[in-house]
Amino acid sequence: MRILLSNDDGYFAPGLATLAQALAAHAEITVVAPERDRSGASNSLTLDRPLMLRQAPGGFYYVNGTPTDCVHLAVTGMLDHLPDMVISGINHGANMGDDTIYSGTVAAATEGYLLGIPSIAVSLANHDGKHFDTAARVVVDLVRRIQAQPPTEPMLLNVNVPDRPWDELAGLAVTRLGKRHKAESVVKTTNPRGQTVYWVGAAGAAQDAGEGTDFHAVAHGWVSITPLQMDLTRFSQMESVSKWLKP
Repeated sequence: MRILLSNDDGYFAPGLATLAQALAAHAEITVVAPERDRSGASNSLTLDRPLMLRQAPGGFYYVNGTPTDCVHLAVTGMLDHLPDMVISGINHGANMGDDTIYSGTVAAATEGYLLGIPSIAVSLANHDGKHFDTAARVVVDLVRRIQAQPPTEPMLLNVNVPDRPWDELAGLAVTRLGKRHKAESVVKTTNPRGQTVYWVGAAGAAQDAGEGTDFHAVAHGWVSITPLQMDLTRFSQMESVSKWLKP
């Protein structure tokens, strides 16, 4: 089995190294990740300048672009074979609910999915980041399950793992995305030159976090597994919009 790994924290991130090491015994691993932290890059492609592919001493490849760039470049230009799977992570921090819209971790997996490859985004749901080994073990388990029962249609999974030891996990739960409150306001400050600058505020707290959501599962010790899709069509409004267009 051939697996392409990427992330949005950068090729030097501990979660990526832990995941690559855990999967090395089960698959042929290629790592192509951003040269620096690109958290929040979403599904952006770099179109205004050329990309460069370099290799670090440890063997990981890195790109001066976004997570989406990394997967796109690897699949359509670098590799001489199509990966059997694309896995993005292990992200340092959760990607639940509305986070998935902005997440570079999810975006890297999404690019694999759009290129026809089964893909998984995996995040350790705590910024303390103590148990990357637990998240890596979850991914290995999922890879084995997928090998045993290959998907019959394109698959994109968003996985969030509680930051706790393996034997303290409650289990695996299939969930839907929850929803956050509106993000906090930007933080206005002044730099050393006296110029006004702004920092994007923190994400809002969970709003829709009831049973069945990714927020609820992780809070209760379950690994949250959410199947995602890319069709943004609002089908419930198609009829009302059509009425506007009638003479």
